[in-house]
Amino acid sequence: MVSRRAPLIFHLPVFLWYLFVLHQDTLLTGGGRLLGAGTYGGRWKYLTFINMVLQTTFFGVCVLTDLVWRLSQSDKRMQRLSLRMSALQDWLFSALAFPIGFFVVMSFWILYAYDRELVYPEQLDKIIPTWLNHAMHTVVLVLLMLELFVVQHRWPNHKGCLAVLVTFCSSYLLWVLWIQHRSSIWVYPILEVLSPIGLCIFLTAAVLVTVSLYVVGEKLHRWRWGKSNSTEQSPVLIQPQCKLRTH
Repeated sequence: MVSRRAPLIFHLPVFLWYLFVLHQDTLLTGGGRLLGAGTYGGRWKYLTFINMVLQTTFFGVCVLTDLVWRLSQSDKRMQRLSLRMSALQDWLFSALAFPIGFFVVMSFWILYAYDRELVYPEQLDKIIPTWLNHAMHTVVLVLLMLELFVVQHRWPNHKGCLAVLVTFCSSYLLWVLWIQHRSSIWVYPILEVLSPIGLCIFLTAAVLVTVSLYVVGEKLHRWRWGKSNSTEQSPVLIQPQCKLRTH
């Protein structure tokens, strides 16, 4: 059996790390050094920032879930709350945190390698420290992989997860188009150089790739933890003292 103590030791430092990174990113915004952050939509028009908030929220839920589990050993009401929070944690990870985080990292570095001016103009090197860039565009995937391989989740229903993920992607794309409509600003330079048909193809491909990354997450989870712990059954990492599911 695996102790519940291990996930808390992992989740708490990661949560604090994301709070620190968000704080540092906000300092750049507050100082007026990032001009794009002062235009319509602010930081909330950038998927990277939205993803950082998402990752911070997810690991915050993980910390709360771990703490509630510790309090639930002799309290049935806390046990029920622990199960609900564990379910929320599984949903957040499988439907949003993993595929969105993976997409942000992968799409950024692919476009960066092709032509960095399309996604991260060279002038940003003078504003955003290298470590902060990697914190937002590299470390995210490393921590997600550690979460997947260290903590066992129960993979929720496919239809529900995909519905949440597609709704999120569609909402963000509508938000990007609305920003362009209201302010004549494209969130990312690459969108400026695409024709209307090219734009439709690019955005559709982005959604399809994100959905495929959800499948990748499930396959990796099944490979790591076994098929029996995916969508139908609860994880086997259970404390013998109280029939509660753990990661």
